[in-house]
Amino acid sequence: MEERGVDRAQTILVTLMSHEGNLPATIATVKLLATLAAVVLLLGCGAAAQPQRPRADKFDSAAAWKLLREQVELGPRPAGSEQSLRLARRLRKLLPGGHFERVPGGLRNVVGTVRGREPGYVVVGAHYDTKDVPDFVGANDGAGGTAVVTQLARTIKRPRHTLKFILFDGEEAPRGVPDSQFVRRGLRGSKVAAKRYRHARAMVLLDFVADKQLSIPREGSSDPDLWRKLRSAARATGVGRHFPAQTQGSIQDDHLPFIEQGVPSIDLIDFDFPCWHRLCDDLTAVSERSVDASGEAVRRFLASL
Repeated sequence: MEERGVDRAQTILVTLMSHEGNLPATIATVKLLATLAAVVLLLGCGAAAQPQRPRADKFDSAAAWKLLREQVELGPRPAGSEQSLRLARRLRKLLPGGHFERVPGGLRNVVGTVRGREPGYVVVGAHYDTKDVPDFVGANDGAGGTAVVTQLARTIKRPRHTLKFILFDGEEAPRGVPDSQFVRRGLRGSKVAAKRYRHARAMVLLDFVADKQLSIPREGSSDPDLWRKLRSAARATGVGRHFPAQTQGSIQDDHLPFIEQGVPSIDLIDFDFPCWHRLCDDLTAVSERSVDASGEAVRRFLASL
């Protein structure tokens, strides 16, 4: 948003400067418009950086935020690394009934279970590995979704259907793999889980859910009926603004293997995130309020399934 605002301001200045006529008047106009553009840009960024505060208060955002910070403090956590293993052991202790499920290549999914009152189960997932880029800590891309999913597992009691909370290893493709081979070489943990949990009633994936300027439209492959229920839950908890009535393109993510198994799935991902796979995806890019908004909306949504 910030970069697009600057581009628009620059366009105005260039257009005015190209006009012939009274140069001093034109320069004065340019200065005035530049000042106004800067004020609008600052006001816009300030508003975007303040996520809605939920009306509901059933999700412990402070605990989720603490876990997000703990992950970032571990540093880069690419699949197969010592930091990733340390994190997996920590997550196993936090999830109810936490245990590992093997993924080829020496990787592991971390799985927890909250038993429901009726038959059937729903999968709630996020990936806990980070892109294998030097110094990349993935505060939003990895840590955010993992923190919210883990805290949801520790918050929800006696749901209608059993909830399987799965933290996927190896979502990111190994270093050096071109983007064209991402689906074949990445999504390693979710491919294993989708086969094991192919009878799920639904799959809910949380990916980019913690960024400061949070806006999550429906991802193109996400089930429309499930998405309507999610938006309804978001409105009911007072955070509907973060789930606009728009649809973005389909994104290759950990929900795809579940869709291929016939499981209705949705992907919560704010893909208009300027720090995707960049070193600026650190604690300055995320917000506890965004974590809270995502957690409250998904908690209520899961209660409706």
